[in-house]
Amino acid sequence: MTRQILAALLLLAGFAVFVGLGIWQLERLKWKEGILAEIEAQIGADPVPLPADPDPVTDKYRPVTITGAVEAQELLVLVSSRDHGAGFRAISPFTTDAGRRILVDRGFLRTDMRNAPRGFGRAEIEGNLHWPDERDASTPRDDIEGNWWYARDVKKMAAHLGTEPVLLVARTRTDPAILPMPVDSSQVRNKHLEYAMTWFLFAATWVVMTGFALWRIRRRTDPSDHPA
Repeated sequence: MTRQILAALLLLAGFAVFVGLGIWQLERLKWKEGILAEIEAQIGADPVPLPADPDPVTDKYRPVTITGAVEAQELLVLVSSRDHGAGFRAISPFTTDAGRRILVDRGFLRTDMRNAPRGFGRAEIEGNLHWPDERDASTPRDDIEGNWWYARDVKKMAAHLGTEPVLLVARTRTDPAILPMPVDSSQVRNKHLEYAMTWFLFAATWVVMTGFALWRIRRRTDPSDHPA
């Protein structure tokens, strides 16, 4: 009887823990959806002039319009587009009319256009400020000499090109060969529903496993299952 009670308590405790974790992830999902709604509102707001001292936290996703010139330098960041396949993000320095130099992510460039001539010079560009966090332990080392970059590392790129550590991701098309890849909230991870379903599955599995163990204990201790 003691074993049955312990097994039943273990079943209930494990079930409560797994279900509690699943509910917590659903609460996190609601919180994340609120964050995503705020990001979408920020992305779609009316553009403003480039802030004097952009902040990576408070100014992230801020819509901005700049006028000046796209410089004839370019960093190519390897990227894969669901609609267009493998290619590059073309990132160039941009000198504003006020004399400031920042980075502009002009958009997607097909791999076969890597060495094709592209337009630079005078432009008015609308886009969103962004400081993407794309580098992790599995990201290959950039081949700076060969101009093969594997992440938009704003500080590193700015140091290489001598600009402010500020990146504007263009909505405006700046060259016929370059397709803008604007900022959107799909780049923000939101797997809380998936995590919640995983915890609920663990809860169901726990009930089945401990329930089976409880049934076996009961069979061993029930005299009616062992006739003389």
